[in-house]
Amino acid sequence: MSTSRRALLGAALGGAAGAAVGLPAATTAHAASWQQKWAPSASADGLGAFETIEDDRADSHTAAHPHIYATGNNWRFTMHTVDRDTSTDRQRQEVTGLRNGSGSDYLKWTEGQTWRVTYSMYIPSSLKATTTFTHIMQMKQPGNGTSPLVVQSLRRVNGVQTIELKLAIGDILIGRTNLDPLHDKWTDVDFQIKVGNGSAGTVRWILKSAGSTVIDASKTGVDTFLADRVRPKWGIYRSLGDTSGSLQDSYLLLTNLRGYQLV
Repeated sequence: MSTSRRALLGAALGGAAGAAVGLPAATTAHAASWQQKWAPSASADGLGAFETIEDDRADSHTAAHPHIYATGNNWRFTMHTVDRDTSTDRQRQEVTGLRNGSGSDYLKWTEGQTWRVTYSMYIPSSLKATTTFTHIMQMKQPGNGTSPLVVQSLRRVNGVQTIELKLAIGDILIGRTNLDPLHDKWTDVDFQIKVGNGSAGTVRWILKSAGSTVIDASKTGVDTFLADRVRPKWGIYRSLGDTSGSLQDSYLLLTNLRGYQLV
């Protein structure tokens, strides 16, 4: 990423920090602030930046291994139309969690905590929105068979390609915007979540392109917790049930991943 792009993202982070919706208010005794907890480098840390790697876990396309890897300063997630997940009606190439160092030292997002991730993503025009699900970020409770809490998805709505953020619990739309202007360029993401059960949760989602805000949407009083903890996932997770003819060989690039906790 260029110096100017990093400066833009840094400015966006600083400007949005004090305006986060539904976050704990500062007091005279202690002013709440974002503290950086995770700052991996693709070139230095590679896939060691993540808690787990889900790369063709059904061994459906071993000739193309690896599908997920670091290249320069980016993490790349490659998806082929022949790839299959263990559930053969879908495809999955994803990473999970925020790991610091080696071993089991990864960050745990638990009930009552407020977390934030910022990063830049490159969505090529070959990675299209679909009539069924195409998720490129999820927030989930760890464990097999657990349902997602939050999904950032590429979805066709009345034939229009969009990118959206939804709360899976209650199918609540946080925000949605046109995907076409974001194709074949870098987009900055700022995602914030207060982990709360019932109506104690908060979500905010900001997308910026070339320094301009594309969308800034939030929701308070929502359910963002099932059990145990919340764990982020990134990559491509898509259904094969698309009826628009949009499934192609494609990829997703991520860079400059950062994680912060409000303390």
